[in-house]
Amino acid sequence: MRKMTLVALICLLSVSYLSAQENSKSTYYLIRHAEKDRSDATVKNPELSKKGQKRAVKWSEILNKFGINEVYSTDYKRTLNTVKPTAKANKITVKTYHPFKLDYEQFLVDTKGKNVLIAGHSNTTASFANKLIGKEVYPEMSDDNNANLYIVTIDGDTISHVMIVMQ
Repeated sequence: MRKMTLVALICLLSVSYLSAQENSKSTYYLIRHAEKDRSDATVKNPELSKKGQKRAVKWSEILNKFGINEVYSTDYKRTLNTVKPTAKANKITVKTYHPFKLDYEQFLVDTKGKNVLIAGHSNTTASFANKLIGKEVYPEMSDDNNANLYIVTIDGDTISHVMIVMQ
């Protein structure tokens, strides 16, 4: 009987260990906000343009295939409205962040084992990806680029990344 109990315990611990290992994989999907309304240059916090609204829906269609668990956005209309369709489809509350005040180490701890969408800006999105990777890989985006998708996967000590242009 003790032998069976020991075998059962070892099996249970093995399953728990493997589950923990599976849950340690984190994947981050980083995008810049969709096209903003540029009709009035004096507006500091513009809405999305019609094209931007369409891109936000397109991002949602693409990203919903990845099982997004958390959504982060800077606190601007254009970024919030870019992630809104994805958050709504996944019944997720958007968390806001400030890219220059974020504790990236704590962020990695808080999002471990999750699929996370992060929306930022031309001067923060590639930088955020670089911080997750741990080295400077991607240059700052141009102000007219709303099509890059950076995917960073962290699985233990292994970090992989790719940048895809989604037209």
